[in-house]
Amino acid sequence: MPHLTLEYSANLKADAHMQALCEKLARCLAAYRSPEGLAVYPLGGIRVRALVCEDYGIADGRPDAAFVHANLRMGAGRSAAIRQATGDALFDIMKAHFEPIFQRTGLALSMEINEFSEAGTWKHNNLHARLRASA
Repeated sequence: MPHLTLEYSANLKADAHMQALCEKLARCLAAYRSPEGLAVYPLGGIRVRALVCEDYGIADGRPDAAFVHANLRMGAGRSAAIRQATGDALFDIMKAHFEPIFQRTGLALSMEINEFSEAGTWKHNNLHARLRASA
């Protein structure tokens, strides 16, 4: 874990370059280090996905109004400082990525971080082992 889900209004689809954004955000999570220099997020647990919202309502209903909302879900236990720094780094990437669109149309960017406990989650993942074997 972490899993980052981006929801975005369909009127951004043509210009948003969401695949490129997903890749930038995944690289950011993979590169993030604690103050001690340790990887904070296991590479095999990182997921970034973008979901287009075909149906939506934004503010006053103008057709050029758009949104992107990011939800970062991670297992509990990381410090508030790590969560804040992670959120800041990811949101800075999002803001920079969307700056050209932000300059020409109405755009609402938002992000939240949610922690969850291991109780009530199920996982079956061979990515960690595959990554160790290829290292």
